[in-house]
Amino acid sequence: QVQLVEAGGGSVQPGGSLTLSCAASGGTLSDYTLSWFRRVPGKEREFVAGLRWRDGHTSRADSVKGRFTSSRDKPKNTIYLQMRNLHSADAAVYYCAAGPRLIVSSLPRPSGYHYWGQGTQVTVSS
Repeated sequence: QVQLVEAGGGSVQPGGSLTLSCAASGGTLSDYTLSWFRRVPGKEREFVAGLRWRDGHTSRADSVKGRFTSSRDKPKNTIYLQMRNLHSADAAVYYCAAGPRLIVSSLPRPSGYHYWGQGTQVTVSS
């Protein structure tokens, strides 16, 4: 059983930056990919970025390439999502999720993830 706890959400102006964190506990992450999803009311969860714990390989949605970066701190079992040049369209609740043995093409599918965090709100507003 893996527990995920997100932190770092908040309110920023357009063009601003924010870094989210997701601390994992309770299990071994070597077979997992940890990903970020986001959701706005009335819409489906949207894949943002993923990081394969075994080798650190990262993937990102086209909508955030060049602006968002995934990273990890292995001793802390924590992943980060560095977000810069935030747009109003980036405002959402951001969730961390962990899924085992995922291939790159399956990363955007929420059904492949076994564990989810509680989410953290990101607001982008002037």
